[in-house]
Amino acid sequence: MLSREIIKKIFKTALVSGDFAEIFFEKKDTFSLTLSSQKIEKVLSGSDFGVGVRILDRSNAVYGYTNNLSDENLLLITKKLADSLEKKENSVEGRLGKPEVEENKHKIRRMPDTVPVEEKVALLKKVDKAAREYDEKISQVEASYFDTVQNIKIINSEGLNRSDTRVHTRLRVECIAKDGENVQTGSSAPGGQKGFEFYSEDVDVAEAAKEAARQAVTLLSAEDAPSKEMTVIMENGFGGVIFHEACGHGLEATSVAKKLSVFTDKIGEKIASSCVTAIDDGTIANGWGSLNIDDEGHRAQKNILIKDGILQGYMIDKLGGRRMEGKSSGSGRRESYKFAPTSRMTNTFIAPGTSTLEEMLKDVKFGLYAKSMGGGSVNTTTGDFNFSVREGYLIEDGKITTPVKGATLIGSGPEILHKIDMVGDNLSCAQGVCGSLSGHIPTDVGQPRIRVSSITVGGKK
Repeated sequence: MLSREIIKKIFKTALVSGDFAEIFFEKKDTFSLTLSSQKIEKVLSGSDFGVGVRILDRSNAVYGYTNNLSDENLLLITKKLADSLEKKENSVEGRLGKPEVEENKHKIRRMPDTVPVEEKVALLKKVDKAAREYDEKISQVEASYFDTVQNIKIINSEGLNRSDTRVHTRLRVECIAKDGENVQTGSSAPGGQKGFEFYSEDVDVAEAAKEAARQAVTLLSAEDAPSKEMTVIMENGFGGVIFHEACGHGLEATSVAKKLSVFTDKIGEKIASSCVTAIDDGTIANGWGSLNIDDEGHRAQKNILIKDGILQGYMIDKLGGRRMEGKSSGSGRRESYKFAPTSRMTNTFIAPGTSTLEEMLKDVKFGLYAKSMGGGSVNTTTGDFNFSVREGYLIEDGKITTPVKGATLIGSGPEILHKIDMVGDNLSCAQGVCGSLSGHIPTDVGQPRIRVSSITVGGKK
């Protein structure tokens, strides 16, 4: 760890040109296993550490990083950053605050690095066995395990001096089902900000494996999806990826501050159906995307983004706050010391309503039931999106009928928000990894079951 003297020197050097300086320390240990064809194919472990230095001058920012922590190198990097900004006549005086270690609200019972490798291997073998036993049509199973322990410390020239430890673990299983030349896949990927106890207390790994196998086998009998505009019911959990991509990114200061979002300057306006309330909550205990502090040292918050269809606020980092004349919402995040922080989501979801599946189905003559969503793409400036449906079924005369494959949901986020006419009572979240300007970070997406009155479905029929 750096001495108080060198930290003061870094601040003094930085504040010749800037009005704010920040030092981000990180040490991250990772471990992963991959089982394929019933054999362990990969065992990887590693440790990375480094420091990032950021200087802000009003709404301008410069950033540099290194894993050479010598005093000379850190001062050299800081001087280069400061030289890239215009020097001030009267420099700001930095302040070094007392160290604070955040209470970890995300309790860990079994640190992953204390668990024998053999126990992790046994976990993957259990997954493989359960998936293969589900159906003889399962021809291939690949299972992987991942854990990471990240220690961070943020010190800035305003006196903030906080450190934190984050622990994540995740299991991923992918199954391939084959029937002649017909080949389909299914997957499941539960994870949490927990220790190894996650696999005994929170998730049944055999059931996760069977779910992936069930998806793959079900799709073997699926017909090609029709192509037309129709009512769509999207199931809970990962269905929330559409809100995350088509709306969530548009509510981040990253795009709002630059006026590149369709939601810029719309606080207090109705941007969604009255049944829609959307939240980004970084305080959920052991949530995949939760934080004690964000990567700028601010404590995590529960941010109401939309309430009863009315836009309430944005997700804001420090630099975005300067540009928008707003305060940080605890949303400054980054993948590692190699990235400058920016506004990002944590656990983002649509709040539950009261509608049941039966009520949603009742008056649908013809539509699509999207039980499981896949990946897709979105234009964050316009909100236009294109998402695949991993597992879908036709809705005919108020009943879920034939499984279909190849369905794609095509639309605009702002438009779809107004077309949500029913929100279910079964909120659930699913784990993902979100990529943006500050790298890839763990985020939860979620929603209860929702009904969209009209959306374009792309298919082969």
